Order: sequence, then C-alpha cells, then structure tokens
Amino acid sequence: MMCYDKIYLPLLTEPDLTNRMENDMKEVDPKSTSRALAFELWMKAPMPMVTLMKTLDVTALVRMSRKKGYKFNMLLCWCIGKAAEQTKDFYLLPVGDKLMQYDRLAVNTVVATRDGSIATCDIPVSADLEQFNQDYLKLTGQVRESGENYELGEEYMVIGTSALAGYEIDGAVNIYAGCYNNPFLIWGKYRKKWLRTTLPVSFQFHHTQMDGIPAAEFLERLQREILQ
Repeated sequence: MMCYDKIYLPLLTEPDLTNRMENDMKEVDPKSTSRALAFELWMKAPMPMVTLMKTLDVTALVRMSRKKGYKFNMLLCWCIGKAAEQTKDFYLLPVGDKLMQYDRLAVNTVVATRDGSIATCDIPVSADLEQFNQDYLKLTGQVRESGENYELGEEYMVIGTSALAGYEIDGAVNIYAGCYNNPFLIWGKYRKKWLRTTLPVSFQFHHTQMDGIPAAEFLERLQREILQ
C-alpha cells in the first residue's frame, strides 16, 4: 500500500475517469469537526489503528456471482463502497499531521500481475453496479497487464482491501507503518455450510477517523448491502 501523505498523480490516463475527478479534498480544522477530541488523543499515538472483525453472510453475493457471471471480489468491493458512502466518518482522514476532508471515495484492490507479482488498483465508488463493474474490469485488467499500480489521486479517500481467497482465515490485524492511515479490510476464503455461505472480515481504521460504534455500524451496513 502507498503512503497517502505523499502527493501522486494517476499512473494511467482514463478520460472517462478523469472527467469524474475534481479537486475534492481540503484540509479542515479538527476543532470544527466531530473528531476534535479524537484528533487530540490519537494522532500521535504509537498505534492508533483499531481492528473489528465480523462474519458476514455472503450467500447472496455467491449466488449473484454464479448466476450473472460477476466476480465475487468485485461484488464485495462494490458493497463496501456503498456502505462506506452512507458512513460520514469515511469522508475525513488524518494525513500526515493534518485532517483532510473528501467528497469522493474509492476502493483499492490487490491484483495478480502477468509476471507473477502483485500491484494495487483504485476503483472509484459508484452506486451503479454496471458502472463499478466496468471500471473494475477495465482498470484491474490494465494493472494485470502493465504490472503498475493504478492510483486515482489524492482527490479520493481510498479504502484498502486485500483478499486471501485461497485460504480460510478467521481474522487479521494489518501492520501500521505510520504513513498509511486509510481504512482497510481483509478477508480470506468464504465458507459453505448447508445453504449458507459466510466470510470472516477484518476491518482496520484509524481511531482519529472514527470510533468503534460507527465502525461497527459500517459493518452492519455492509451486511445489509450484501443481502439486498
């Protein structure tokens, strides 16, 4: 994962995506936000990240994937984006020693490249499944062929994800390098039992960005989006 306290530009030029990008990030005074106390308490904490774990019922996503040919990972990333859009805490993020406000969200996914390595790819969040699927297939395809990360730019608050789809895991706590403050979800292989399919998911977030209750509410929203 890249450090989001650095300024970077998109590695690939996509006219259809560029038209949707605006300068929608700005620094805000923490005292003017609901995160004033959290900013004071947690910005300089040696380990400010919190991890919650939840087992999701993903039966509907598995069925939809098989019936309509969608990639399971794409569907889950789409649901993550939709749930995040409904959670106001995702639009604020500590970057360096500042608190930044965003109007746009993206979901980052890890892509296996042609040369056997991995790279990351930012997908802009869209409420429209077909649009998100189109972006997902196009951009991850480019990353797979080029082997280069695709980064939308700092206009987006990016939600990191990592899927260890070949392995059953009960949970994971990501490292904290001091530069990647973005929320991050990780999961493994989904599990089938009778007519139900479940997936344990770990959600890591910076305590300055949100507290435990809105984080838990986000996971509940994610479950509802999956069931819809």
